[in-house]
Amino acid sequence: MTINKKAYLIGGGIGSLAAAAFMIRDGKIKGDNISILEATSLLGGSLDGAGSPDQGYSLRGGRMLTTDNYECTWDLFKSIPSLHNPGRSVFEETVEFNEHYKSNSKARLVDKRRAKVPVSSMGFSMQDRMELLKLSQADEAEMGNSTITDWLSLSFFETEFWFMWATTFAFQPWHSAVEFKRYLHRFMMEFSRIETLAGVKRTIYNQYDSLVLPLQTWLKQNGVQFITNCEVQKLTHTVINEQFQVTGLECLRDGVTESITVADGDLVFLQNGSMTDASSLGSMSSAPEKRSKMDSCGWRLWEQLAAERPGMGNPAAFNTCIAQSWWESFTVTLKDPRFFDLMQKFSGNEAGTGGLVTFKDSNWLMSIVLAHQPHFINQPAGIQVFWGYALYPDRIGDFVAKPMSECSGAEILEELLGHLRFDAEVFDNANCIPCRMPYITSMFMPRSVGDRPLPVPPGTKNFAFISQFVEVPDDVVFTVEYSVRAAQMAVYQLLGVNREVPPITAHDKSLGTKFEALVKAFK
Repeated sequence: MTINKKAYLIGGGIGSLAAAAFMIRDGKIKGDNISILEATSLLGGSLDGAGSPDQGYSLRGGRMLTTDNYECTWDLFKSIPSLHNPGRSVFEETVEFNEHYKSNSKARLVDKRRAKVPVSSMGFSMQDRMELLKLSQADEAEMGNSTITDWLSLSFFETEFWFMWATTFAFQPWHSAVEFKRYLHRFMMEFSRIETLAGVKRTIYNQYDSLVLPLQTWLKQNGVQFITNCEVQKLTHTVINEQFQVTGLECLRDGVTESITVADGDLVFLQNGSMTDASSLGSMSSAPEKRSKMDSCGWRLWEQLAAERPGMGNPAAFNTCIAQSWWESFTVTLKDPRFFDLMQKFSGNEAGTGGLVTFKDSNWLMSIVLAHQPHFINQPAGIQVFWGYALYPDRIGDFVAKPMSECSGAEILEELLGHLRFDAEVFDNANCIPCRMPYITSMFMPRSVGDRPLPVPPGTKNFAFISQFVEVPDDVVFTVEYSVRAAQMAVYQLLGVNREVPPITAHDKSLGTKFEALVKAFK
């Protein structure tokens, strides 16, 4: 039995795409009645991937996947057919791919001497272990908006564990202690194998081609309407019997103002906030432009709602300090195999099996990763693509006398060559596209209870949030799973779906991986 109501999803990221799929699959809403409104010309949000061999490919980033976690993500993608392997789901093709290309990093950390750092030891002192245990057992209500540095001594941030954990998940010392604690528990399985990244799973291609495109294709086949170049500028709403209800959307579509009436019984989902809002690309000859939320619209609707009604969260906790929430990535397109050949010889890993190589002593704290090739569906033979990022792009480089934020793609490659001691010729005809992201770790900013709204805020009748900025107990932001779980929770609650949202796997409670035992075991 189908349900004859309409749904409007504001923002075309993975959360909205997942919500639309759950509405069709589990909520029995007809796809024709679902509209996804996206301000840009491309769906997928932060799971992007674009370009060509001539103009260069570009990825803002890539999220880590595992099959020990990501319960809601795989619940979804078990239902989505692969575009590349007929008869298989996206989940099945991903599992099969990872059986052939298993993560086993042999060069996780590299020091200033270009030596691979031994990582059999985490580098913990007794004090580090005691403080880590205390943090892991603390109550979130008591932790409040404290930072990681409020709980751990300065020596901890020089351990091998910190360099591996921080660069795997993009943590900074000033980020939320609550979120750091959640990560320790949620990714308990990764704690014991962080030096090899053995638990990390990869998609066949980049995550846009491997996750977004199959999902978007399935939604389109089911009738979902994709309305691009459509910026929703305001939600009109009313309160009836103390219930908040959205009644209309005011949009700017292809430069023309439009109004959409939200009828009684219809639903509205908003992707509040954006970790890739106001991002900008550079080139081989220019650095990315410095932008902020004033140059974009990713936070505007949430700020309006939060100012008008309690229970809608506090966006200012996340978007008011770019200095603490930004970093820079870069994507390199190569027409010469020498760099991949040298990296394989240096690291001991075939492309697609090594994970991040982090230059731990670099001023920028730079990391690179070589994925299995091809990394894009349209990538021809003879072209190779790799990705990298730096957590401290405001610092002067070791080999280029300027901060990364002011560097062109050519200068970023010069810095990388300095760390690897490779000849400059390996980057002949290379195209490096830098990307500045002012809010990329804004979800990690210290927060207080209530700063993140619930997916369906109390007292709302037809409205929900879906994003990295809602409160999902025990789960961790900066993951595909968080957006998909929030979407599933919101859809099930608003539609009264009689199916359980897959629970979070309690790896931290099992006898074999109990956190206290792990911390005490590592040196």
